[in-house]
Amino acid sequence: MAIRQLPTQLINQIAAGEVVERPAAMLKELLENSLDAGARRVEVELEQAGVRLCRVRDDGVGIPREEVPLALARHATSKIASLDDLTCVASLGFRGEALPSIASVASLRLVSRHVDADTAFAVESGYGEQGELRPAPHPGGTTVEVRDLFARTPARRRFLKTERTEFMHAQRVVERLALSRFGTAVRLIHNGRPVLDLPAASSRDEQEARLAKLCGQAFVDNALYVERDAEGMSLRGWIARPTYSRSQPDLQHVVLNGRVIRDRSLSHAIRSAYADVLYHGRHPACVLYLEMDPAEVDVNVHPSKQEVRFRDGRRVHDFVRRTLEAALADTRPGAAVSEPVPAPAAFPGAGQRGLRLSPATVREAAPVYAALAADAGVDTATEDAAQLPLGHALAHLHGAFILAQNRDGLVIVDAHAAHERITYERLKQAWSASGIQSQPLLVPHSFQVSAAEADLAETHAALLGALGLEVDRVGREQLTIRAVPVLLAAGDPESLVRDVLADLQAGGADVARVRRKMDDVLASMACHGSVRANRRLTSAEMNALLRDMEATERSDQCNHGRPTWTLLSLAELDRLFARGR
Repeated sequence: MAIRQLPTQLINQIAAGEVVERPAAMLKELLENSLDAGARRVEVELEQAGVRLCRVRDDGVGIPREEVPLALARHATSKIASLDDLTCVASLGFRGEALPSIASVASLRLVSRHVDADTAFAVESGYGEQGELRPAPHPGGTTVEVRDLFARTPARRRFLKTERTEFMHAQRVVERLALSRFGTAVRLIHNGRPVLDLPAASSRDEQEARLAKLCGQAFVDNALYVERDAEGMSLRGWIARPTYSRSQPDLQHVVLNGRVIRDRSLSHAIRSAYADVLYHGRHPACVLYLEMDPAEVDVNVHPSKQEVRFRDGRRVHDFVRRTLEAALADTRPGAAVSEPVPAPAAFPGAGQRGLRLSPATVREAAPVYAALAADAGVDTATEDAAQLPLGHALAHLHGAFILAQNRDGLVIVDAHAAHERITYERLKQAWSASGIQSQPLLVPHSFQVSAAEADLAETHAALLGALGLEVDRVGREQLTIRAVPVLLAAGDPESLVRDVLADLQAGGADVARVRRKMDDVLASMACHGSVRANRRLTSAEMNALLRDMEATERSDQCNHGRPTWTLLSLAELDRLFARGR
């Protein structure tokens, strides 16, 4: 076939295949235009999930009369003017493709009144044919009305799902946009029935009220607020406590510079922050707002503009992970109180360099609690103990649960789970203090690798040594392992080295994999070394355990993500026995 220029209408329809995948994608483009126009209120009206009608009305700055027809021209936009603008995009839309692409597969009517104008003007366009500009009644702002989507392209319409499914996608788009802009009121109507009506939210309480409507009240009740500014970035938002986890990552929302995005690196950072406190196969929930220099992120990597590319992805990943880790470290009883909790007694040998850890180090560590009770300085016989977050111990139930009384009611503690977390955190501190110790292999292990992997091992020999791995290159495609970390000596050294080399090849030249494996070993040691069920604890030991929980990071849950304690308030106890009726 001869090379020829494609007709404008066909070009727009090809673009529509990327921009208007379904009614929800079209709605997203229209809403982004409204937000870019500075809208303080946006109303969305849909019929048949947006297939028959999709109307978006806003009170933004509007479009001047002479620019209204230009808004329907391909690659016409007010948001960028040069290549420099494209490398520093601060708006949600910038391609200038949305309106002409939509108009190529549907009937579109645009009405707009500029903030400085007395009259609004309207223009209609459908399937490549544009009408004349006419005056029209309209308040300040813009309305875009799209009817009969894909009516003249039945093949495209056949690929749409049921009305219920398409509306679910459309509603999700509106909800995500509502999460990204608290200052904008949002209203959604479907088939004449109001679905969402969210007023603008400026205060923290109003924002959490909007979160409750969009993510559920349970999320807000179990959420921690995080806020941090560092390294030219700002992160704020809400993260759910580990005990409020999900079977799917469906409640993870990240907003970057006002744009809802999906990014594997940030998803990995969130999972890494929760690695110590979640069951395997469970996913954290969060709504996070990341602000950074637009020049440091490329949003022009996909037509949907939901995927981004960071200039320094490792720095962003570490910033998010460390911020969330610091917030989760305070998930312990009384973390929000202003009075400091007495620190626990030092773990034996925690400050010694060259410490060698073994299961014997923590075996049956519960007897130390008798001495710790005195160090904590709490007289359990007085009323003062009841003012502490976990109060004072009353009984040891069935050799497994500690019953304690605080000022709010009855506290129930899983002794094994709580002691397991305490022991694990102390083991990690001791291991961090002693460094990664190597153990020479009695018989060095040789194995075949690719030439690229051998090059990596040779190039990063110093890094491998810092991880406790002594690896020599003995041939073009052969490596020999001579030493491994002490805690991983009983494992498979070849698999460990291959995994680390794979991380290095993927650009993750850090200690994350070895650290995760060591944490798994330490968690297993902590489990075996903690208080076992049916071991009777004395009153002093129980109270010392409660004080340790109040001072230990992440002690609200054990190493496997299970809660370590719960509270039955006085009001709940009254309801159990119908008191006050």
